[in-house]
Amino acid sequence: MISPGVPGGSAGHDRTDELPPGYRVGGWVVSELIGSGGWSTVYAARPADGPAGRSAPDPAGPAEVALKIMPTAGLAPRQARRIMESARREVELGSRVGHPRLIGLLGSFVLAAPDRPAVDGAIVLVMERASGSLRELLDAGVPEADRGPLIAGICEGLAHLHRSGWVHADLKPENVLLGADRSVKLSDFGLATELTGTHGYAPPMGTLDYLPPERWRAPLGELGVRIRPTADIWALGIVVHEVFSSGGSPFSGATPVARGAAVQEYGEGRAPLRMDHAVPPFWRELAADCLAPTHEARAPHTAESLLARIAGRQETPAGGRRVRARAAVLATAMCGVAAATLCADAVRPVGSVPPGVVGSTAGTVRVFNAERSCRERVDRHPGCSLGLAIDPVRPYTADNVVPTRVWHGDVLAADCQVPDGQPIVDEEARWSTRWFRVRLPSGSGPQVAWLPAVRTKERPALPECPRPTA
Repeated sequence: MISPGVPGGSAGHDRTDELPPGYRVGGWVVSELIGSGGWSTVYAARPADGPAGRSAPDPAGPAEVALKIMPTAGLAPRQARRIMESARREVELGSRVGHPRLIGLLGSFVLAAPDRPAVDGAIVLVMERASGSLRELLDAGVPEADRGPLIAGICEGLAHLHRSGWVHADLKPENVLLGADRSVKLSDFGLATELTGTHGYAPPMGTLDYLPPERWRAPLGELGVRIRPTADIWALGIVVHEVFSSGGSPFSGATPVARGAAVQEYGEGRAPLRMDHAVPPFWRELAADCLAPTHEARAPHTAESLLARIAGRQETPAGGRRVRARAAVLATAMCGVAAATLCADAVRPVGSVPPGVVGSTAGTVRVFNAERSCRERVDRHPGCSLGLAIDPVRPYTADNVVPTRVWHGDVLAADCQVPDGQPIVDEEARWSTRWFRVRLPSGSGPQVAWLPAVRTKERPALPECPRPTA
């Protein structure tokens, strides 16, 4: 389910002309209403039959999408400008900062609907269709086994946003969408703010229950209010508490305004932070760091460092052997690549090595993407690509990635392996320190790169490489 609207309150455009099932919107046909918010309505839609004009979806594209329709008819000039600015942010971020942990923007256009004046001239965003939201899951009860991976997925999305120079600025359970496999997709970037240096500026809007203490007293300048990544970290702390306390806030009050007053009391040092006893110790400590009362105190706790803590957490399963907690370290490392990265994948051997590859027992590996939506795509969508490391001993971060990208199903020539490189953990709690050295096509930059063996379901018999120097 796509988050239903532009954040900032429920007052907005009065929708008197909802689109019925079967109504055509560009190259799509409305199938059902998903939800509505302050400034937009979201519908599920399928590709239209017959000629569909320039907005028709690609035949190889998704069978269903979400259409976020943002009307401007009848609004005051200032309101219309706000809608257009919100849409511009979503389009800009969607076109520049793609990633599997962010909901995909598939296109945008202006709706021509002279038969329905209320939506004629509306801005339409064509987006990935998700299965539900974290808010819905909170209302139903989050299974214990899903709690850690959900939080890790949110951290992955935030880490990528922040490294790409953006702040979400309205993180909340409604804006955390879920795939059928409970994979996380951050959504609703109407307030997303691009950073200039350490901060950016945004309209004085947001969801009260997720605003940090400094936002309640932030001065409003000509460009708006100052926004920094620590605002997202604060909101993450609230979400962590909600996930483990059945949706409860750590700040008491019967209304958002009352809870906001409690936040301000805490931020000014006049009240302690009180968390629900249902929050386990590890998550209590992590949430407390996210909810440090000032920007300066939260600044060391970046989304990347928080995800590393989650990935490094040790758990003792029933058998007594200590293993790494379920997490996605790969996603943390790769989310900083400008081109959208693959955040869950695997490799398996498929045959002998092509002629010319060096190595006494060389073979091949086939890239496998654990993201079902990426496996089902027939195109090489940037959001489903995978980065290969330059050095398996160094941290698997954006500056340790070759320019060449690979996709699900690609067959790579492999000639040797390093058994004790950087540890990598995937979303299914599989982890390994083994890396395969693979050969790249000539003329594509470096001639060798490294693929983490955590994606390998069958291990090829390869000799050990000379250990690279860190």
